[in-house]
Amino acid sequence: MRKAVALCGLVAAAPALARGGEEAAERFNKVVQQLAEAINAADVALFRRDFAQVMLDFLTPEKAKPLLDGLAAQHGRLVKVDPPRIGPGNQAVCIALFERGVLDIKFALDGQDKIIGLWFLPHTPPVQVPEKHETVLSLPFRGRWLVAWGGDTKELNYHHGVRNQRFAFDFLGADAEGKTRKGRGGGNEDYHCFGREILAPADGIVTEAIDGVRDNAPGSMNPYSALGNAVIIQHRDHEVSVLAHLRQGSVRVRAGDRVVRGQVLGLCGNSGNSSEPHLHYHLQNTPIVQDGTGIKCFFDKVVVIKDGAGQAQARYSPIKGEVIEGE
Repeated sequence: MRKAVALCGLVAAAPALARGGEEAAERFNKVVQQLAEAINAADVALFRRDFAQVMLDFLTPEKAKPLLDGLAAQHGRLVKVDPPRIGPGNQAVCIALFERGVLDIKFALDGQDKIIGLWFLPHTPPVQVPEKHETVLSLPFRGRWLVAWGGDTKELNYHHGVRNQRFAFDFLGADAEGKTRKGRGGGNEDYHCFGREILAPADGIVTEAIDGVRDNAPGSMNPYSALGNAVIIQHRDHEVSVLAHLRQGSVRVRAGDRVVRGQVLGLCGNSGNSSEPHLHYHLQNTPIVQDGTGIKCFFDKVVVIKDGAGQAQARYSPIKGEVIEGE
């Protein structure tokens, strides 16, 4: 059996995506198209043109030439590259169809769109993505919350360009007037959601629990531990909840624990890639966070607050700007 040529040059941490989904896709597509051109032309200089300095040092011209020659000898000409599937951490994967086989090209970019990691891997078919989830989901909190991000477009949802977070929500705790903080918000305790209980949205098995990441001061972010303190729950095959940015030291479950709907998982915090206290929630098709594809989720019972009155909604997916609470 022939083995795929593999190169690992991930030697620096990448910051989180800071641009919209369409722009991010264009950035990654531009880089991979240049790589494809360089591979077919066996052009070492073009192949290395978008490398960050750490990659230039790691993959010298003397090392790059045998790599390109090996790809051509083993797999032939590169015929087609599919659009990049963008994941967390400024990483993307493209399916590359060669004359004699299929590879996954995985690469990571830094903040200047320079390559800091590059892999040629055996193709792995994507994990099944349910058209709609079967798990009955409850809101993962009590009380009143503002939907800061949520919806099916980049205008409604900052996360929409990232494959596993394309239907994610950011929830901020609100008071009776819909305000999310008191005063100027200089400390985490000024935010109404900080320290509120976060609940399991459905029964399942905890596949991962992260605790110990310090909470940020408001306005500061930690992209190097992007999830912060988090709990990941597998409800059934291909339906997995991700709850992130919990308060340091508050996580009450561990990997392998069986949880039930409404069970307290931890407290809302401001850890990880978070600029103010809030809960990040999304549903995806695998417990491997970085490999997931997002699933649009509908909560079983939601009360939408408008003009001081609540309207009950069944199987509802909240959108940006709404103030909601559980029934």
